[in-house]
Amino acid sequence: MDFRFSEEQTMTADVVRELLADVCQPADLRRLMGAGVARDEARWTKIVEMGLAGALVAEDKGGLGLSAIDFVQIAEACGYAGLPEPLVENAGVVLPLLAAFSANGRAAALLESALVGDVTVTVAHPTNPFVADADTAEAVLVVRDGAVHLIETAKAKIVAQPSVDPFRRLFTVEFEPSDATLIAGADEAAGPLAAALDRGALFAAAQMQGIAQRCVDLGVAYAKERQQFGKPIGSYQAVKHHLATAQVKIEFARPVLHAAAAQLENADLYSRARISQAKLACTDASDVAARTSIQVHGAMGYSWEVDVHFFLKRGIALTNWWGGPAFHRERVAARVFARPLGPEHTFAREAEHA
Repeated sequence: MDFRFSEEQTMTADVVRELLADVCQPADLRRLMGAGVARDEARWTKIVEMGLAGALVAEDKGGLGLSAIDFVQIAEACGYAGLPEPLVENAGVVLPLLAAFSANGRAAALLESALVGDVTVTVAHPTNPFVADADTAEAVLVVRDGAVHLIETAKAKIVAQPSVDPFRRLFTVEFEPSDATLIAGADEAAGPLAAALDRGALFAAAQMQGIAQRCVDLGVAYAKERQQFGKPIGSYQAVKHHLATAQVKIEFARPVLHAAAAQLENADLYSRARISQAKLACTDASDVAARTSIQVHGAMGYSWEVDVHFFLKRGIALTNWWGGPAFHRERVAARVFARPLGPEHTFAREAEHA
């Protein structure tokens, strides 16, 4: 079997990487911080023009019809760039969820506007304590007693909450549920909400994988430039070994992440354990890489003047988003104790053991 990404998948990811390398550098993030804003409309317009808003929405509903394995490298690229705009949440999680309820007229109309990039939508999922980007979203999908309500943000009370990451806007959302706001009952919503959790955890892991690689790259670049005792500090084994350890974490997490993306559509105990394993592995890689990069930068690594802080804080923010380590360890444990172990079971399809 050939486990490599296809040429088309790689080309799509490369185009996104090139765009983000051009429009989302740390200098751009500092410019936004200086202006007191968290979004760049010009950058978002360029992203939307690529058709990425509807990446995971089926073609018959107006999207590109991509799969998780098609999108996972794009999510990694967003993490590597520290992208503030909600491409991963909006395109990777919320719009596929909204599309699942497109039989509802209000949901269908909103989906149409969101696919062309006119508006964004966010979700108040029970797994997350807060709602991301509610201040810039047109509407929020809110889960109440298992049912899903579609609420216009202008008609809800949104209250800002503190975030360690200055580019992640978090809120609580208060509203009055009614028959007019309801778009899916609890039975109808259960499957799509479970799928949204899986996509959210997978793509959060992918972003953390990108964050980890960016932290190592920043540390390596500094170690080549910084001189001590007449030569670059990167020439000393103590520094090399720290960076190498972080890179090993990244390399071990990468196949775990990609295997989880390939399995996501199965939506079973096995695929969900894969996704949780990926979230755990990429969280660990991001944490080790960020801490190592700060250490390599020395005392100045603890100041905001060092770019690694953008990625450290994004990694911290994503650690408990779409399920923290304890939540995902429990999902892995459910797979371990509910099914036989061994290579003949690990690599076989879950259906064969149902």
